[in-house]
Amino acid sequence: MAANHLLKKSIASLSLVSVGAVSALIGTQLNPTNAVQTQPLVAQVPSAVGNGANANFISAAVDKTGAAVVRINSSRTRSSGSGQRVARGTGSGFIVKSDGLVMTNAHVVDGADRVTVKLKDGREFTGQVVGEDKLTDVAVVKIQANNLPIVAIGNSDQLRPGEWAIAIGNPLGLDNTVTAGIVSGTGRSSSEIGSPDRRTNYIQTDAAINPGNSGGPLLNQSGQVIGINTAIIGGAQGLGFAIPINKAQQIADQIIAKGSAAHPYLGVEMTDLSAATRELLNRDQDLGINVQTDRGALITNIVRNSPAAQAGLQKGDVIQTINGRAIASTNEVQQAVEASTIGSDLSLQVNRSGKTVTLSIRPGEFPVNAG
Repeated sequence: MAANHLLKKSIASLSLVSVGAVSALIGTQLNPTNAVQTQPLVAQVPSAVGNGANANFISAAVDKTGAAVVRINSSRTRSSGSGQRVARGTGSGFIVKSDGLVMTNAHVVDGADRVTVKLKDGREFTGQVVGEDKLTDVAVVKIQANNLPIVAIGNSDQLRPGEWAIAIGNPLGLDNTVTAGIVSGTGRSSSEIGSPDRRTNYIQTDAAINPGNSGGPLLNQSGQVIGINTAIIGGAQGLGFAIPINKAQQIADQIIAKGSAAHPYLGVEMTDLSAATRELLNRDQDLGINVQTDRGALITNIVRNSPAAQAGLQKGDVIQTINGRAIASTNEVQQAVEASTIGSDLSLQVNRSGKTVTLSIRPGEFPVNAG
């Protein structure tokens, strides 16, 4: 599925947080700061966090996990009319298996001719990209080493806003940088943060995330990985986003097993509905759409020969329920489809020009060249 661009909103610019070598050198501005800090320093944490809690829990979490956080350098050769140009980038990652499996973001290693992984102890290894999944921005890299330190994996499904969040990575080439904040929100949809085609929701955090942090871990106060730091909203402060580790682990397991990840696919373009949206759409006679409800996910286009086309879905249908579960937004459709099984039937109830129609649709596998 791809997000419809018929009704565009004004949204802030989303920035993926890996960094190219050139921007690392010329894109950094070091500005004087006032004595009063607007963002708490890592050392400035409450003297006690609950009864009997470790006052230095951030340091303890970093001690537990820091050795398993790595720097990933990548290079890509590009040909142009003036010859070949090598683009270099830097990101972060973390070791999940002691025999050298590293998890990171797909955009850190996408298209790379060469990948180098540097450990905290200074050792460097050539990395092989096992696979990447652009729909979730998750990748796995393998290095030839054994008995490596590994991270502990937490449970991102249990996160609550207000919990501590600790980011470790290599922003702007500053290795093993630690920042801290809180979980500002959970379940942020990809459309909310300006990346509507991604097949995951996000953890929002105000822990400082900068270019070069991409692929590094977001930790809870126990030092367990709860997310992969991925993106920031340009021009804003304290708006960072991480892929929940439960989703990232699910994708990584598929990549490790077969080199890629499969995603269920319907083949529709959609937009969210409201009363104002309905009125606007119905006024545009060129669209040929007659919308009779204010709630649901409006289908604005059907991909030819897709599962949606084969099931009889039509442009102008408004998805109301999937397997009996009420649908209020395109994100809910994305999540329901992503949670489904390729080849297994889904029951969809749609509003078609004021009439209720029930259809059975069998999701296919998202085509590699789609989107």
